[in-house]
Amino acid sequence: MDALGIDEAFAAVDRAEFLRLADRSSASVDAPIPIGNGQTNSQPTTVRNMLELLDVRPGARVLDVGAGSGWTTALLARLVGPSGSVLGVELDRELAVWGADNLARQQTPWASIRAADTDILGAPVEAPFDRILVSASARELPESLVDQLGIDGVMVVPVGHAMTRVRRTAEGRITTTHGTYSFVPLVVPSRPS
Repeated sequence: MDALGIDEAFAAVDRAEFLRLADRSSASVDAPIPIGNGQTNSQPTTVRNMLELLDVRPGARVLDVGAGSGWTTALLARLVGPSGSVLGVELDRELAVWGADNLARQQTPWASIRAADTDILGAPVEAPFDRILVSASARELPESLVDQLGIDGVMVVPVGHAMTRVRRTAEGRITTTHGTYSFVPLVVPSRPS
């Protein structure tokens, strides 16, 4: 299985498989859909915009923060292909198990989801990452995640309501904003990671 482009990834990954049974008939609706425990499966247009900003390349190492139902993790897995890797982390343990089960049906063994450590944001032990996608809104730019980017790595994260793209360079970082969005809040550990 080769890496796919964004259009092909959306075609290959059926959103309905990442929704609760009662909500699967709404999979084609361009809106966020609740998945339980105060979380949502994000609006497809928003996810597409984030993936375009993230500019995922085949073979990349990607961290998916707030993996939820596993849908974005599965899309990222298709974008990186089998020469890459995707690690999804989800703070809600029940959702992490469900998301991992949903992802397992996609037959992309280079992608996984696990419950996030409540004391650590992201996955610093596995860093550096080429790309980091954050599907929850931070109050301010999460520096501990910026630190988990490799040189020339890119992170896309909603900060407040502004979709923010950060590219880490050898000299520092380049930060740009790209429209306003609404997301559930990012839970940041009280202890720095």
